[in-house]
Amino acid sequence: MEKKGLSAKTKKNWLIDAALALGGVIAALSGIYFLFLPSGGYQGGRNPMYGVTILFERHTWDEVHTWSGMAMILVAVVHLAIHWGWVKMIAKRVVNAIRTRGAGLSKGAWVNVAINLVVAVSFVLVSVSGIYFLLWPAGGSSETVWDMIHTWSGVAMIAGAVVHLAIHWRWVKNVTVRMAQSLRPERRRPVVQMPAGAGR
Repeated sequence: MEKKGLSAKTKKNWLIDAALALGGVIAALSGIYFLFLPSGGYQGGRNPMYGVTILFERHTWDEVHTWSGMAMILVAVVHLAIHWGWVKMIAKRVVNAIRTRGAGLSKGAWVNVAINLVVAVSFVLVSVSGIYFLLWPAGGSSETVWDMIHTWSGVAMIAGAVVHLAIHWRWVKNVTVRMAQSLRPERRRPVVQMPAGAGR
C-alpha cells in the first residue's frame, strides 16, 4: 500500500533525481575549489591562494571531483534512458512548433526546453572534457583548451541546473516532503487497558 499517494514511478524518479543532484553538487563544489584555488606556485603574486588548504589536500579534492563526476555521468545516463520517451516527444513538439512558427508550445514550455538544452549541451561538454583529463592527465599542449572547455561548460551547467531547479521547485519540494512522510513509521494508537473489574 502506497503512503501519501506517491506512486512507485514518482519514487523512482525522485531517487534518481536525488542521486543526480548529489553527484552534481559534490562535483560542482569541488570544481569551484579548483576554480578559485588554481594549481602552481606563487607565480609572482598571480596565485595568492597558493598553499591554502580547505578541508582536504588538493589530491583528495581531485579524487572527489573525479569520482563524483563519474557517478553523475552514470546516473545521468540512467535518467536519460528512463525519460527517453519524454525527450522524443518534446523534440517532435519543438520541431513542429518551429515549422508552424511557435504554435503548439507556450512561452513557459520554450523556456523549459531552452534551459534543458543548456544543461544537456554543457553536461556533454563537461563530461567529455572530464573523461579526457581522466584518460590523459598530462594533457600536452591542448590541455589549456580542454581546461577552458571543462571549466566554462561546468559553470554553464551549474547555472542551468539552478534555473532548472527553480522552475521545478514546487514539484521537488512537494515530492520530497511526501517521500519523507512515506518513510516515517505509522503511529499506532495506544491500546488502553481496562482495569480489572471495570464495567461489571
